[in-house]
Amino acid sequence: MKVLVLATALLSQAQATPAVATRKPSAPVVWASLNAQERAAYISGDASLPLGDRLLRVSERFLGTPYIHSPLGEGSGVDPDPPFRLDAVDCLTFVEQALAMSMATSDADVTGLLERLRYASAPTYEDRNHLMEAQWLPNNQRKGFVVDVTRRYGGEDTVRVQKTLTPVTWTSRSSLALGLPKERQPRGTYGLNMIPLDRVMAHARKVPSGTILVVLRDDLPLKATRVTHLGFVVQKGRRTWLRHARRGVDGNGRVVDEDLETFLARNAKYDKWKVSGVSLYEPRHPDAGGGELVRSP
Repeated sequence: MKVLVLATALLSQAQATPAVATRKPSAPVVWASLNAQERAAYISGDASLPLGDRLLRVSERFLGTPYIHSPLGEGSGVDPDPPFRLDAVDCLTFVEQALAMSMATSDADVTGLLERLRYASAPTYEDRNHLMEAQWLPNNQRKGFVVDVTRRYGGEDTVRVQKTLTPVTWTSRSSLALGLPKERQPRGTYGLNMIPLDRVMAHARKVPSGTILVVLRDDLPLKATRVTHLGFVVQKGRRTWLRHARRGVDGNGRVVDEDLETFLARNAKYDKWKVSGVSLYEPRHPDAGGGELVRSP
């Protein structure tokens, strides 16, 4: 009887071993599932890590978060949406909140950092960085939050492009939909460095994880921007990924890690408003001199 019991136990152990050996790593804790105290503990617990490492950890905890267009506002006035939320993001608010949470040394720092990223100076709708070329990128480069590294990684394939905003631009339906008073409507020509779409993958493996990838489309006179998407580059294994809030079909969009080559191939198929290429920006902490991002292996 003892021999039978021992044999049965050994058989059960042998059958259980493969399951243990092939068990998948546990999924990261999602920000929306945490209460304020738990979130604060994660933020302060990672405070000593380099910025690149923190960006990967913070952005990973957004994976699976639902996509909602323009989920953040000022809490009142023109856009009464909350100024901070973790249960829903779009492509821009995902990047903004991930940056603010990565740069914060405590939970109390997040709101102030987020305001500095989202607004030129005052946290009002009119002073928000609505347009990437004319406002978000130049203002955050001036403040020291991001550095243009497109040419560093694109090399000779990098080209100089521009976005021009004229009075005619502000007569279109999409431009007027921003609801900006005439005196707050940017005008002028804004330059950007760009890697053409068909040359991006030739340089992708050199781009460090945590770099912000900005998608540029053709410059159309009646469009107030040519930037339509952004996310973080993530190097995993032998492939390059884009961690971004992807707009889904039938309202089922989520923050995902998408193979960059697949993402670019899909974008290359857009006919009505063609995708031209991408620009790259390295996040920096303006108060701590930045920090090196995670290099690809």
